[in-house]
Amino acid sequence: MEYLFSHMVNSMHAEDVKLLMKQSSGKSMISFAGGMPNNDIFPLKQIDDIYNTLPDNLKKLCFQYGPTSGYPPFVNTINEYLKKKGLPVADNRLLITTGSLQAISIITQEFVNKGDIILTENPCFVGALTVFETYGAEIHGIPVDKDGIDIDALKQKIAGLKQTPKFLYVTPNYHNPAGIIYSPERKKALLEVLSGTGIILLEDDAYSELYFNEDEKHLTKPMISYEAKSVEIIYTGSFSKILGPGFRLGYMLSSPEINEKAESVKQALDACTSSFMQILANEFMVQGKLYPYLEFLRKEYAERKDMIQKYLVKYMPKEITWNEPKGGFYIWLKLPENIKSTDVFKESVKKGVVFVTGRTFDPMGRKDDCLRLSFSNMPKESIEEGVRILSETIKKVLIH
Repeated sequence: MEYLFSHMVNSMHAEDVKLLMKQSSGKSMISFAGGMPNNDIFPLKQIDDIYNTLPDNLKKLCFQYGPTSGYPPFVNTINEYLKKKGLPVADNRLLITTGSLQAISIITQEFVNKGDIILTENPCFVGALTVFETYGAEIHGIPVDKDGIDIDALKQKIAGLKQTPKFLYVTPNYHNPAGIIYSPERKKALLEVLSGTGIILLEDDAYSELYFNEDEKHLTKPMISYEAKSVEIIYTGSFSKILGPGFRLGYMLSSPEINEKAESVKQALDACTSSFMQILANEFMVQGKLYPYLEFLRKEYAERKDMIQKYLVKYMPKEITWNEPKGGFYIWLKLPENIKSTDVFKESVKKGVVFVTGRTFDPMGRKDDCLRLSFSNMPKESIEEGVRILSETIKKVLIH
């Protein structure tokens, strides 16, 4: 039977996401693919204790619908959390979402018609690319370097467009997939470029709590807290990386006008985010369990980063370069221009090692001279073997 599907199912990157999720869960593989926490580090006992000690009235609420904007005590708790991080919560409104990807989807539905322009980084988080493609946006990627988005390239792109982009989407803190963090100077320069253009800045900040060095915590300061009055900023965050992706909890902070329309979009999507998950997460925070858990996570991921960095230095051929990350989940390997990451993948998967190819994160699906390694999910005892096999595979592809 021939089905008359809508254009919304034709996202070029949607198949990449499906493959990524499949690769991430392959038990027989050494997988550098999964941008997710390791199952063994979830706070099982803390969550057990929270639920088992909840009063019956809260347990009943767990099973009930809630306000579209979010479970009110959780909204208040997140507002205080963001206020402590220096975000302007008094001038903005919070919306609890079913993961930060839903926040990105809501914002896209709110602002983008088919054919409208969205600017992104290149490389860019593939989940966001899938959303933008689904709603028919024309995506223009701007290159990044170790300090953030290329300011000159951004200026040239904006100047050369005949219509104003609806927004610029960026992930400035421990970028997915590039692993970089924007320098304060680059963040300020970006805001200066956008000032007065009418281009909204969509600041996606899922990883800022996962810095490895306390002395570098200041680098994670969100741009929404820079008080750039002439730039409209929508800020999104997530609990997927700091509590667990299965909670499906995210949020967006925006002006009251944007928030009002966003709430209407969310109402049509799923009515409300899970009350069960919001209540558990709220208790996790108000009982003071979040910050000690974050300390544990930072040490855990820093140890994993040190391990993969050590073995990359030990095994990788000199032609391969990368920036050592200061936080987050990822290392972005740069290959020589004469080889493609898809060719490396075809060989490495035969030897039981998978990663994510560079073209997955290119808005046009073409640029293929990099690959993403995630060190967050795999067993630590597999890191050296995985890097060794990958290095041997790259050497083989280089020769041929």
